[in-house]
Amino acid sequence: MSMGGILWIIVVGFVAGLIARFLSPGPNNPSGFILTTILGIVGAFLATFIGQAIGHYGPDQGAGFIMATIGAVVVLFIWHRLVASGVIKG
Repeated sequence: MSMGGILWIIVVGFVAGLIARFLSPGPNNPSGFILTTILGIVGAFLATFIGQAIGHYGPDQGAGFIMATIGAVVVLFIWHRLVASGVIKG
């Protein structure tokens, strides 16, 4: 993977994380550039994993921007549930 590819992943992850935080507001959202970027990247990995598991993506394909954002919203929902149940501190 080239340096441009890594930067692209970071930029897409950050934007997907920002949109996910906007779509799912809450008092215990992870904040800051790094956590927002990680949220988006984890969402993209989740969307890719699920898409490949159901046969929507091939083994060499990844999730697009929209699916990465939806994956980030799912990750944020899970985060909210874990904070609400007291498993993690928000």
